[in-house]
Amino acid sequence: MASHRHPDRESTGTDPTPRTARPRRPWWRRLARFAGFAALGLLALVLVSTGLNFAVTQYERTITDPYGQRVAVDGGSVNVVDHTADGPTVVLLSGLGTPAPALDFAPLVRELDGYRVVVVEGFGYGYADMTGPERTVENVSQELHSALEAAGVEGPYVLAGHSLAGFYILDYVNRYPGEVSAVVGIDTTVPAFAAAQDHGPAAEGRGVPWDRLASSTGLVRWVLLAAPDLVLPETTAHTADEREQINRMTIWNFTNPAVTDETRRVGDNARRLDGVGFPSDLPVLMLLAQDTVDESPDWLASHEEQLQSVNDHELVVLDGGHYLHWTRSPEIAESITAFLDEHDVPAREEAKIETPASAG
Repeated sequence: MASHRHPDRESTGTDPTPRTARPRRPWWRRLARFAGFAALGLLALVLVSTGLNFAVTQYERTITDPYGQRVAVDGGSVNVVDHTADGPTVVLLSGLGTPAPALDFAPLVRELDGYRVVVVEGFGYGYADMTGPERTVENVSQELHSALEAAGVEGPYVLAGHSLAGFYILDYVNRYPGEVSAVVGIDTTVPAFAAAQDHGPAAEGRGVPWDRLASSTGLVRWVLLAAPDLVLPETTAHTADEREQINRMTIWNFTNPAVTDETRRVGDNARRLDGVGFPSDLPVLMLLAQDTVDESPDWLASHEEQLQSVNDHELVVLDGGHYLHWTRSPEIAESITAFLDEHDVPAREEAKIETPASAG
C-alpha cells in the first residue's frame, strides 16, 4: 500500500505533541510595562543624583572660604564685599541671577585700583540669604541702603550696576537723593524697554518650586561638569580659582527662591518705575554692549530717551556682549575715571557736607 504523509506531522514521521498556545499580550500592555520599568529606573537615577549632589554640595561648602561681610537688614542677611581704598567709593550691583557678584565683578574691581569698590550681594546672590522679602524695587532699594549703612559705607558714592540693576539704581537715586554722586550703567535695563516686552503680572504666591529641580537634582552640576565654560567665557579675565568658585556657587544658588521671585516681578517692577527718570543734575554714564544694541533694535533708543532729561550724561557703546565687565573691564574703568574727572565728581571725604559743629 502506498504511504501518505500527514501535513501536520514532522519530518520524523511522529505526531507532534499537542500544545496549548500562550496568548500574546497586547502591544499597549507591553509598552506600559516597559514605560513602568523605565520610570522606576529614572526615579532611582534622580534619587541617587539628588543624594550625591547634596553630599558633594555640603563638602564643597566646607572647603570653600566665604568672602565678604554678612550684615543684617529687614528680612534676613545680605553680603557686602568692601575693597577698601582711599579713592572715590563705587558701589556695584549685579544683574539678574548672577550667582556670585563679587567674583563676577572681579576683573572690573582689579581695574578700578585706587577706588573703594563695594559689591553688595542682595537676597539670592553670593553669600546672602537665599530667601527674603518680596523682590520689589522698593524692598531692594531699602535693603541696599540698610546694608551700606551697616557696613559703614557713607555717601555720596558712585552707584554702578549691570543689566537689571538699572531698575534698582533708578529707584535708589530718587528714593535717597543726595547719597549718590554719579551713576554708571553697564548695559543696564531700561524700565520702559522691559515693560514693552509684555511681562505679565507676578503670580500670587510662590507655588511649587519647579525651577529649583534642575539644581537640587544635580542636573546643573552634571551639565557644568561636562561644559564648565557655560557660566564664564574662555578669557583670562577671571583667575582659575574664581572660575571654579563661580561654577560651585552657580550650582548652589541656581534658581533660588529669591531670584525666582525677582524674575517673576520684572514686569511689575518695570511698571512701578513708569515715568521715573534720573534727577536732572545727577551725572550719568551709560556703557552699552554693541552685541545687545545689534540684537535689540530698541535698546539704544530706550537709553537715549532715558538720558534726555539729564544735564550731564554720556553714552558709550563698547564692542562685546551683555557682560561687558568680563571682556572690557579696562575700557570700563578708563571711561569711569574720565567721566568722574570731567564732571568733578569728588571723593567721599571731599563731598562731606560741613556741619555747624565741624565748621566751628
